[in-house]
Amino acid sequence: MLNLDETVREFVTLRDFWRYAISRFNAANLSYGHGTSTAGDDAAFLLLDSLDLPIDTLDPFLDARLLPHERKLLAERIEARVTSRKPSSYITGHSYIQGVRFHVDERVIVPRSHIGEILFNEYLNPNGSSFLPDPMMVESAVDICTGSGCLAVIAAKFFPNATVDAVDLSADALEVAKLNVAEHEVEQQVNLLHGDLFEPLAGRTYDLIITNPPYVDHEALAGYPPEYQAEPRMAHDGGEDGLDLVRQILRDAPAFLNPEGLLICEIGSGREILEEEFPHLEFAWIETAESQDAVFLISAEALSS
Repeated sequence: MLNLDETVREFVTLRDFWRYAISRFNAANLSYGHGTSTAGDDAAFLLLDSLDLPIDTLDPFLDARLLPHERKLLAERIEARVTSRKPSSYITGHSYIQGVRFHVDERVIVPRSHIGEILFNEYLNPNGSSFLPDPMMVESAVDICTGSGCLAVIAAKFFPNATVDAVDLSADALEVAKLNVAEHEVEQQVNLLHGDLFEPLAGRTYDLIITNPPYVDHEALAGYPPEYQAEPRMAHDGGEDGLDLVRQILRDAPAFLNPEGLLICEIGSGREILEEEFPHLEFAWIETAESQDAVFLISAEALSS
């Protein structure tokens, strides 16, 4: 294995570093799932984002010769990925949802919500969405468990007439969300609120509630690889079966929804438990690229039944 100085000296193109990173990642048996699923994809993300290049456009740059300081940076970050086992997003300081870049660090979970994909797919559809509200008619929305603030920022972009509240129990996470709200210039729309779920929202009601709460069960948490252990445990821990916060959200949401309002909630793999426990509720499950039942939509009317 080459040391850092040898790596900087021997490798001169992006292709060199990409091949080397893949070999190192495979040898170290790294884990993925923070926006990438293979060693090749993770290496491409780490290298391209480090060089401030488009993360989905590797080919045009593969044979570009790198400057000495760029080679040093890439060598250091490949080494950091292998030795620290932190997600690549923590090393570069960025994560992406549908190509939109957000600041992240160890104060927040690396965002990878299915809800972001749903919003983009539905609202960029030239025929409009078949189940989400007219974006111009949404005047109020809230993102519960906002973390890095990414879904609140995306909501503000898609709902130009809406005030968007964003709530999180972690004051540290809200500091990161503040950076993203400022970076995307939605300070006039997005209000960051510190508190537990709906607790800081007394007296407010919304056209749309979006939430990606912690939903990992304790058995899964116990088996987490280092990449996932690097994230705040609070952002994962959903209780014994993963659905503690989802249950509370279902109980409390009706009081915070307008009569025609909707709740969109991501729950991971708990569909069977939820449907058995709440047989009277009509959950509409939304298919995404990687799941058929990780996100449900339910109306205020159905929740109040």
